[in-house]
Amino acid sequence: MRISTVVKAFLAVAAATPLLCQAESNVATGAATATGAQAHVDFTITIPKILYLRVGTGSSYTTGSLLANPTIDAITFAPGAGVLGNGTSVAGTGGDLTLGVETAAVVSNSGNVTLNATTAGALSDGAGDSIAFSQITTTTTSNTSTTALPAPTLTNGTSGNVVLTAPASKVIVQDAKWTYGYANSTVPPAGTYGGVVANNSRVTYTATMP
Repeated sequence: MRISTVVKAFLAVAAATPLLCQAESNVATGAATATGAQAHVDFTITIPKILYLRVGTGSSYTTGSLLANPTIDAITFAPGAGVLGNGTSVAGTGGDLTLGVETAAVVSNSGNVTLNATTAGALSDGAGDSIAFSQITTTTTSNTSTTALPAPTLTNGTSGNVVLTAPASKVIVQDAKWTYGYANSTVPPAGTYGGVVANNSRVTYTATMP
């Protein structure tokens, strides 16, 4: 029986390498010092981008529970008639920490974060009078993070940007206590300025990342 050259070559290779295994279920036999078998598994982990911003009432962020919370806090100032316009800051009421103090936090995992604040304009009394948002100050103090989260300076319109620089890990976890005060450096006409979603009362904080 004639055996083709191709078949002869195949048989020669097979005879020379009897212990070669390359499938993902392998068996090798032979002398104890010459055998070996391999199998492989490939793993993939997909991590989503996260960007969490909290100002005031919100979910926990130090335990990994990053949840939405629709509560919007209200801060109220009521300077007394005897000190109106004397330049002494007036403390507020309200806030999730009370006395005009809010919890502020950013958690992210994709590089630098830019934070700013936007208003629709000066606080109005609905009768043509106004108080500039520059009269509302924000003082930052430490909360749980090593570096306190800085607050944008409120203005009539969009504030300047606060840039949070991410470390090499690209993960940012920063928080602070933001204490709001009324600068009380002017004497406005009598009236109630702002309110609940009224007379330009609302400040919108926005965080963005790549």
